[in-house]
Amino acid sequence: MPDSNYSIHPTAIISPKAKLGSKVSVGPYSIIDEHVTIGDETQIGSHCVITGRTTMGKRNRVFTGAVIGSEPQDVKYNGETCFLEIGDDNYIREHVTINPGTGENTKTVIGNDNWLMIQTHVGHNCVLGSHIKLANLATLGGHVHIDDYATIGGVTPVHQFVRVGRYVMIGGGFRAVQDVVPYMIAGDEPLRIFGVNQIGLERNNFSKEIIDTLKKAHKVIFRNNLTLKEAIHELSTDFPQTDEIKHLVEFLSTSTRGIVR
Repeated sequence: MPDSNYSIHPTAIISPKAKLGSKVSVGPYSIIDEHVTIGDETQIGSHCVITGRTTMGKRNRVFTGAVIGSEPQDVKYNGETCFLEIGDDNYIREHVTINPGTGENTKTVIGNDNWLMIQTHVGHNCVLGSHIKLANLATLGGHVHIDDYATIGGVTPVHQFVRVGRYVMIGGGFRAVQDVVPYMIAGDEPLRIFGVNQIGLERNNFSKEIIDTLKKAHKVIFRNNLTLKEAIHELSTDFPQTDEIKHLVEFLSTSTRGIVR
């Protein structure tokens, strides 16, 4: 049960086996089940359900009606022991749903300083990095990977097993059914790449030189009519091997669903 320094509304239902840190607050009619651990200074709003084997870090804010850690939406799930791990400083807005892993001892993982806006869904076995924004009604299928600083527009479904690279921007209302290459901006139906996410990179203090190099890489991958194998070879041999170019090569080399072009 909680440390002595906490604020629990009298209508909240908290298992005596739950572990709550100091300065945790829980709003009216919220439910926290027995296998849940919640870190210091986290605020749980009203009518929230936090269940399953869920661990949350410090200073998270969970808003009205969120359901965190409930059984995965997977017809293969058969009561296995699964986990959900959430880091620090996340904003989990109204009616967000987050599922744990499916399959014995698997987990869903969410990093730090993410914004999950109203009615977003994070499916089973997803892995989210940090500083990510999911706009209202964005929906992640199972096993989706979202890298740091990516932004997913509102009402955007991301197909199971898709990867969305770091610093990607996907516009609202589109579908991502293949991997979205890091540093790019995507939109349209079917989804396609429009160019480098220049504004996002500038806001995150990327130098002009790095942005210009990524623009040249964009042409190699998306505009020069090269196969993926040819593009990888050119990036590996004809470009300065900066961290960004190395990351692009690694991402392209390990894609299993193919890339959005």
